Amino acid sequence: MIDAALLPIVKRAIDRPARVLVARGISADQITVLGFGIGLVGVMAVWLGLFGLALVCLVLNRLADGLDGAVARLTHPTDRGAFLDIALDFMFYGLFPLGFALHDPANNALPAAVLISSFIGTGSSFLAFSIIAEKRGITSEDYPTKGIYYLGGLTEGTETIALFVAMCLFPVAFPWLAYTFAALCTITTVTRWLAGWRMFGSGVL
Repeated sequence: MIDAALLPIVKRAIDRPARVLVARGISADQITVLGFGIGLVGVMAVWLGLFGLALVCLVLNRLADGLDGAVARLTHPTDRGAFLDIALDFMFYGLFPLGFALHDPANNALPAAVLISSFIGTGSSFLAFSIIAEKRGITSEDYPTKGIYYLGGLTEGTETIALFVAMCLFPVAFPWLAYTFAALCTITTVTRWLAGWRMFGSGVL
């Protein structure tokens, strides 16, 4: 919902660190893979109940997610990099709630399953829209630097990360946080279905 508004601010904040990384010969793909590895450590930390460490890993993972794109734009963006970035991002989003389910199955397993299922709705509608938009040559004015068409919604990246931060700070509240966000994700999914239905309904390429 607020990703487009925050994008210019984030871009300015990470421009200088990205230039330093480029000068040192670090590639965007290396940053992407490293960030995902840090994210996996965060998932393990949640499983073990080390929520402070999980929060640090979450922040570093998201920092890497911003830096890889900035480094790519300063060097040579590739389709492989865009694919790797989005694929590992979606995987991380699914694994982080799983960590809470593993930590406390009795209380967290069902809400985690509901939340991850709602992520399937937002993710699949997002990617399906992007595929058809690419086929029709439609570009996103709100997210011109993204490697694929980026369809916004009520629950975007910023809101998801805010959710994960809240889960780390208030792990006991995980079930209610998960159920509430799953409901918001359902709204996002339905609005994306409607957007696709309306925009692609003409059948004209």
